[in-house]
Amino acid sequence: MSYGLSKFIKNLLPKRLFYRALLIVAVPIIVLQLIITVVFFDSLWIKTNKGMTRALVGEMKTFIVAHENGKYNNNDLSGLFSIYLDLNVEYKGYQLLDKPLKDRWFSPIDRTLRRELKSNIGAGKYWFDTTSYKELIHINIKQNDGYFEFFIPKDRVASTSARMFALWITLPALLMITIAIIFLKNQTRPIVNLAKAAAKFGRGENIDEYRPSGALEIRQAGLEFDKMRKRIMRHLTQRSEMLSGISHDLRTPLTRLKLQLSFIKNEEQSKKMSLDIDEMEKMLNEYLQFTSSTYLEKNEDFDISELIKNTIDKYDNSNISKVIIPRVYMNGRKNLIQRSLNNIIDNSIKHANKISVELSKKNNNIIIIVDDDGLGIPENEYQNVFKPFYKLDKSRGNSKSSVGLGLSITSDIIKSHGGNIILEKSPLNGLRVKVFLPL
Repeated sequence: MSYGLSKFIKNLLPKRLFYRALLIVAVPIIVLQLIITVVFFDSLWIKTNKGMTRALVGEMKTFIVAHENGKYNNNDLSGLFSIYLDLNVEYKGYQLLDKPLKDRWFSPIDRTLRRELKSNIGAGKYWFDTTSYKELIHINIKQNDGYFEFFIPKDRVASTSARMFALWITLPALLMITIAIIFLKNQTRPIVNLAKAAAKFGRGENIDEYRPSGALEIRQAGLEFDKMRKRIMRHLTQRSEMLSGISHDLRTPLTRLKLQLSFIKNEEQSKKMSLDIDEMEKMLNEYLQFTSSTYLEKNEDFDISELIKNTIDKYDNSNISKVIIPRVYMNGRKNLIQRSLNNIIDNSIKHANKISVELSKKNNNIIIIVDDDGLGIPENEYQNVFKPFYKLDKSRGNSKSSVGLGLSITSDIIKSHGGNIILEKSPLNGLRVKVFLPL
């Protein structure tokens, strides 16, 4: 049960760091303000209101007693109470007190006034209204054949300090929360920037010089990320330069071998050697393609529907069918995406007769499906074929034209764009290649 409760509370809590930090700052302020407000209204405002109401009811009762005594002139008595006690009163003779009393139990003023009138005047002998007039309270008290009508300023029963207190307790709280939001934004921005830089670098995009900022711990994490990025970039550069040097060194002797083959009189032997040299050149090209740096190409927005359509049309193969929804745009490296599509379709053309290419969208993903009717790949080899230089001895035959880098290169390109590639059994009884790319 405790695990279920803990999971429920976790689901209620915000997921982002900014809102969690804001919650940590705002909740204590709000709770403190509520406690202070409750204590103030209970110990000060309500008690003050009760004392002022009790004094008012006492003055009203004193007027009624003096009025009934008959020792004073009633007009003079009303004038004295109006001048010195701010009680505007008039006696309505021979009239019934038949107005219904409005029960506003949520109002502290009404509750206190009702309680004091009931205990001092008696139940059913009074009527009051605190809402009809903005600055006055209307009170009627039954007396003999009529009733006394009182008009009393509201500040006689309610302290104005409550409004000032509410104002002073609310404005500082709002100001503190606003300042907290500004500071929290400044503290979480370096974390967001670090996450964006890491995601961008992970997708193989070229990023500018990263500058760590924020708190000491965040700066340290940013510095370590920047060091790691520079080490990886240096490694990739060294690898690319090394392969470029090897390529340059090997192409020269291969060119000389081709020239020497032209002087060999035995055509059969010359043809066999020429095929071996062509295979070596292709292997060199695939090695360079696998190890070439993909950071040089910039990301751009492009229509992948048009890209797939143009790629298929270049093959000019009637056995390739396509179902492509129009105008699907994505952000990425266009040439690399085209290279990965070429690798997938090339493999299908080599080992199958019928090929189907489909493009669709689902949620925030672009889905590319390539089906063929070839021999397929055993299910236990689905992961192995993505390894560099891995070749199947069975299923696809032993082709000298491949060194086992096509699917590996394709997988690297797709994953560098934040996508995924999986292999399945095709409805055409061959291989299905399914590619997922983010929109």
